[in-house]
Amino acid sequence: MYIHKLKIGNVELENNVLLAPMAGVTDLSFRKICKKYGNPGLVCTEMISSKGLFYNDKKTEQFLELNQEKRPIAIQIFGSDPQIMGKAAKIVEQHGDIIDINFGCPAPKVVKNGDGSKLLLNLELLGKIVKAVVENTNKPVTAKIRKGWDDENIVAVDAAKIIEEAGAKAITVHGRTREQYYSGKVDLDIIKKVKETVKIPVIGNGDIKSASDAIKMFEYTGVDGIMIGRGILGKPWEIHDIIDELIENKKPMEKSPIEKLNIIKEHIELAVQEKGEYVGIREMRKHICWYLKNLKDSSKVRQIINQLETKEEVINSLNAYFETL
Repeated sequence: MYIHKLKIGNVELENNVLLAPMAGVTDLSFRKICKKYGNPGLVCTEMISSKGLFYNDKKTEQFLELNQEKRPIAIQIFGSDPQIMGKAAKIVEQHGDIIDINFGCPAPKVVKNGDGSKLLLNLELLGKIVKAVVENTNKPVTAKIRKGWDDENIVAVDAAKIIEEAGAKAITVHGRTREQYYSGKVDLDIIKKVKETVKIPVIGNGDIKSASDAIKMFEYTGVDGIMIGRGILGKPWEIHDIIDELIENKKPMEKSPIEKLNIIKEHIELAVQEKGEYVGIREMRKHICWYLKNLKDSSKVRQIINQLETKEEVINSLNAYFETL
């Protein structure tokens, strides 16, 4: 059976399909929508700067806003200073159930500071960071890594050993190098090797967009769980559909236009409640483009919505467009 409960430290997840942390995407409103319509076993915040937390940066602290959010939730932090990462762990532990460390982000602005996937080039420091976080919290600590930095530095297996030895309770492996970003195919072999090497739960990540992708990941690698990210953009219900298909072995019903419209409007309301109309509407533009992708004649309405600034204007445009479907 592919779908089952998953224990990470002392936290038991309802199921073993997890929502990936995505910068600029997995904010409070998106997580709430995913939990309501997708029911993942665990969601994770956007990655949070340990230095921002250490220096009491107000913008950074906003990422810890978990207002009325269904648990469990993981808080993801990043940084390359073990002492500061340890202090960040103390700050965030009161907010979430699991602390996740980002060793996978490929973004230039992150790696230029020695953070994210750049730490795959310094496994000694990576180990010190995990140890510092583990020693400064009572919450289970997990880590997310990539296959390696580039084809000359495939280090996932060695990194996983170090992460386990430092006290982490689970590890997520994205089967691409930093150099690949999100191009090419995910390497299932490296995920399989990590699973065969460590005793803690291993979560497989990359290229999971359907139930068949999920089955392939489970069967080939033997992972304990899967993590889905870009595959659900514009389809927050997709996790639920994948879980249902893996349990019931039947294709889920396609969402009707009116169902999609209602979910989009609910997402807009949550975004505006969380961030105010000015910011909320601007940040919803990308989500709306994802929701409308592949719908008939959606390019025109996407262009229009990208110029609109108020909730009323956006909802009126969406209502008018969906009436044509």
